[in-house]
Amino acid sequence: MSEAAARPLRVATYNVHGCTGMDRKRSEARIAEVINELAADIVGLQELDLSRRRSSGVDQAGLIADQLGWHRYFHPAMRRREEHYGDAIVSRYPLTLRKAGELPGTAPFYCREMRGAISMHAETPHGLVHIINTHLGLGRSERLAQAQALTSREWLGEHAGDAPTILLGDFNSLPGSRPYRAITRQLRDVRILLHPQESFRTYPTIFPLFAVDHLFINTALQPVSLSLHRSALARVASDHYPLVADLISASR
Repeated sequence: MSEAAARPLRVATYNVHGCTGMDRKRSEARIAEVINELAADIVGLQELDLSRRRSSGVDQAGLIADQLGWHRYFHPAMRRREEHYGDAIVSRYPLTLRKAGELPGTAPFYCREMRGAISMHAETPHGLVHIINTHLGLGRSERLAQAQALTSREWLGEHAGDAPTILLGDFNSLPGSRPYRAITRQLRDVRILLHPQESFRTYPTIFPLFAVDHLFINTALQPVSLSLHRSALARVASDHYPLVADLISASR
């Protein structure tokens, strides 16, 4: 067994807030440094820009992945002419696109953002891993419709119970909420499996109050650790802390 296969697969979810930190400075390099601190293998990123005026027209996912020397895939949840805004998966292992698209639900009047998800296959030393990254909306009914869509066969796949599957992201939903319950009818919350009494509040970094970022897995995977990455750099780089889990095969 190789050294990489002998250790757990480390995955994380991280809302990077357009790479704009609590000091109001935009820095893709700083976000890449935080990811490097994680020593992760695969990270789902939310709130990234591509060719947007506010971020100097750069490819934020590309800059982050290039600094890490990783693979990446970006999917725009919203497009306005040449300006794109959405989510990405970055990985030290090769990625193959399974599905990327919009999620259902009517956005509330106070936040008209479209929402989407990315489903990839990652070729890891542990075998093929199915990973889905998303960022749900702010409306209650909107989030519920999106959670139900993500746990359908269309996104999870026909053999989701057999293949190692991870659903992660910023769900804008607290544990126990209706969208959360819709997901946990199909998948397991790593938080509950390991630390049911701990909240793992990820937002905002200045004073974490809300556990809105989550990592869900199917029965093909078993968690061995879960943590919030609360380094000095992470505290300022974004308004969310990364949520990090170490996973192994359930048959190991």
